[in-house]
Amino acid sequence: MRKKNYFCRNFKCGINLNKDTVMNPKTVIKGKIHYVGVNDRNKHLFEGMWPLPYGVSYNSYLIDDETVALVDTVDICYFEVYLRKIKSIIGERPIQYLIINHMEPDHSGSIRLIKQHYPDIIIVGNKQTFGMIEGFYGVTGEQYMVKDEDFLALGHHKLRFYMTPMVHWPETMMTFDETEGVLFAGDGFGCFGTLDGGFLDTRINLDRYWDEMVRYYSNIVGKYGSPVQKALAKLGGLPISTICSTHGPVWTENIAKVIGIYDKLSRYAADEGVVIAYGSMYGNTEQMAEAIAAELSAQGIKNIVMHNVSKSPASYVLKDIFKYKGLIIGSPTYSNRLFPEIESILDKIETREVKHRLYGYFGSFTWAGAAVKNLAAFGEKMKWEVVGVPVEQKQALKADKYEECWALGEEMAKKLKTEN
Repeated sequence: MRKKNYFCRNFKCGINLNKDTVMNPKTVIKGKIHYVGVNDRNKHLFEGMWPLPYGVSYNSYLIDDETVALVDTVDICYFEVYLRKIKSIIGERPIQYLIINHMEPDHSGSIRLIKQHYPDIIIVGNKQTFGMIEGFYGVTGEQYMVKDEDFLALGHHKLRFYMTPMVHWPETMMTFDETEGVLFAGDGFGCFGTLDGGFLDTRINLDRYWDEMVRYYSNIVGKYGSPVQKALAKLGGLPISTICSTHGPVWTENIAKVIGIYDKLSRYAADEGVVIAYGSMYGNTEQMAEAIAAELSAQGIKNIVMHNVSKSPASYVLKDIFKYKGLIIGSPTYSNRLFPEIESILDKIETREVKHRLYGYFGSFTWAGAAVKNLAAFGEKMKWEVVGVPVEQKQALKADKYEECWALGEEMAKKLKTEN
């Protein structure tokens, strides 16, 4: 029996508890679909940049039908574990199709080895996919090229393909199993964090994944809000009962929340709150940040996050900027420029084209001020609404400058309350 639940943007959700799921809870997701992904608890930085305190999963899925299909692969470092998982389900039977939704090497890294073990396998992808496969791995052979809404029947499972370019690479697509309502979403709806024990959202504690989803989106997908919105619109009428992403849990009961998060983040919508990101060499700029934060709190703003950018990894600064509407940036002048770590975080914000933020800024200098001027130019470039009067301090913080910092905090608080 399928129970439907309608939610934002006309997505249709249903939960189908079939006897296969009960009979084989260790690998079965639904129907004849099995989880064969792996966990990486060794990697320190994702893409060489983003911290992984909880690790990351590389998810792959096996459809054990009349015709066997494998959906995406895993990082090559885990191929031996991966192959063992596959063979524990199908034994020595062949795999007819390898469906590639996304070519990033943490998902495509095992293509060449899969091809060696299953030489007659047919790789399914789009025009962009096959150029990347040959370029990365030198793999050729029989291909099945698909376009938007093309169809592939495996037997019980019937698959339809949807092109979702720039979510977050140009070749990305999603595969929808029309029989069971399962969406194989590539990196879409993914998050950081290993899957400890179970992989279904109904069998694990989800607390840590929600913030890790925001961090994953802001770090990896953040620039591509418009393509994500187009993908959501394209998929909006599908009766989705399960989302199988390439990172993070398999989503069944929490689909509305997951899609809601991606929808909100891709519109650059945000909650009431303020991020204060600052650099400080000798503590004077930091005292300005503290004064602004104290006034925000006095004015009733509870969500205040302060990041010393010399200590806070950029990954977490970006996560909070995507979460909250207000952003106040402070910097000392350094060699007639912004503090280098502030320049670095501004570059990452600009790369992600973050929109619709309320912006305040402040700075300090010893003999020639440049920080405030450069922060003003950054706000203009981002086309953000500037709130309050910028504060610029020469050398140590004086009483009148404390008052200016309080005024900046008060104006930001007032504006946030008006917006919400």
